[in-house]
Amino acid sequence: MKRFLLPLGGFALLVVVLLVGLRHAPEREAKFVKSPLLGKPAPQFTLPQLVDPAQTFDSSSLRGGWHLVNIWATWCVTCREEHEVLLQIKQEGRVPIVGLDWKDEDAAAISWLSQLGNPYQVVLADRKGDVAIDFGVYLAPESFLIDPQGIVVEKQYGAMTVEDWRSKFLPHLTAPAKAGA
Repeated sequence: MKRFLLPLGGFALLVVVLLVGLRHAPEREAKFVKSPLLGKPAPQFTLPQLVDPAQTFDSSSLRGGWHLVNIWATWCVTCREEHEVLLQIKQEGRVPIVGLDWKDEDAAAISWLSQLGNPYQVVLADRKGDVAIDFGVYLAPESFLIDPQGIVVEKQYGAMTVEDWRSKFLPHLTAPAKAGA
């Protein structure tokens, strides 16, 4: 019996240390590590448009105005949950939404948008997933708010909710312009 006390005590101590660390983690509110892109330019890319692959869209088009880039896919259950919120954001008209369809079947994505509604100003086909990787995406959906200079100013991990939109994203859009911007 005594031979089990030392390993059991060590395990209990490890659990306590991990719980204390998690409780006091500075990122606890965000639930995830902050994106290394925050405060930096959006990744450079050129992708074909989903509906008309002969037409392309590149990252320079994200400059000159605010943009919300939303990475999604039809195979993503959470993306379906988020879709109604994106339609509401589009309805508000405050910022154009650029959809990045991630590692998906074109026909499935076109059908999805036809059935559920299209919240996007433009939908890009990231068939290999390279651009999503450049954005640091490791789950879908994820959304990035890009300022008029092409800088990533906010990121949403997981489904965008109305509360996330109002508390995290809208304040950037309504804040006065920074000096020198």
